[in-house]
Amino acid sequence: MQNVKLNNGIEMPILGYGVYMVDPSITERCVLDALSVGYRSLDTAQYYENEAMVGAAVRASGIPRDEIFITSKLCQTRPSYAQAKENVKGSLRRMKLDYLDLMLIHWPMGNDSDIWLAFEDLVKEGYLRSIGVSNFYPETYEALVKNASVIPAVNQIETHVFYQQRPMVELMARYGTAVESWGPLAEGLNGIFSHPALMEVGNAHGKTAAQVALRFLIQQGIIVIPKSVHKERMIQNMDVFDFELSEDEMAAVRRLDTGHNLEGWPADALRYNP
Repeated sequence: MQNVKLNNGIEMPILGYGVYMVDPSITERCVLDALSVGYRSLDTAQYYENEAMVGAAVRASGIPRDEIFITSKLCQTRPSYAQAKENVKGSLRRMKLDYLDLMLIHWPMGNDSDIWLAFEDLVKEGYLRSIGVSNFYPETYEALVKNASVIPAVNQIETHVFYQQRPMVELMARYGTAVESWGPLAEGLNGIFSHPALMEVGNAHGKTAAQVALRFLIQQGIIVIPKSVHKERMIQNMDVFDFELSEDEMAAVRRLDTGHNLEGWPADALRYNP
């Protein structure tokens, strides 16, 4: 496993396990499987309604809490400062945790400055180690950081071989914010698992198209959180640290970029309506 050093000095595994769309009835089992094969970063959200099961799996695993990096996301629309603080503490209660390693604003909420101030204070109070955003694009991101005391450690956005987000990656680099990819395997769209260009590169390394797609992002320092409910695929998704794409191979994958998102989120990004 490789780590990314966030802008506050905290290290986060560059590859984690995401539980978006994992049914709550199997989440605990899936997270235990992920932890058993070596994952040490878990990504959940209030919106997913499986935070409690993630927390249960962490406790059942027997792995020391400080060895697991846990992320969740706030999704309450327009909470006040006090409501945002209580909202975060609700996640902690559901997960039965004393702190979170990373808390994100799941998407622009309309009063992001109040939420962000609450996040900053929760860091000071020891409830959060790092704070960031998700689905924030230039307009909403720069509006947030304009008056922020703490620059977001992470911006989690749709990023994959078909939507490479190079302008956003460059913008985040200027601010020192790490890019984290949700949907790094494009949710299986565009035939990613059997795409000829990815398979050609993979064949040269004895890897699958999916492993090439993940390696492409990791090699750029982009954090990835692939999801699978199958243990054998969890293992395959982790098996991406023993090979490196050449510059020619990276260029071949770059040519797959369509410049368009696949998941229905506005490319310029969830502007709220005051």
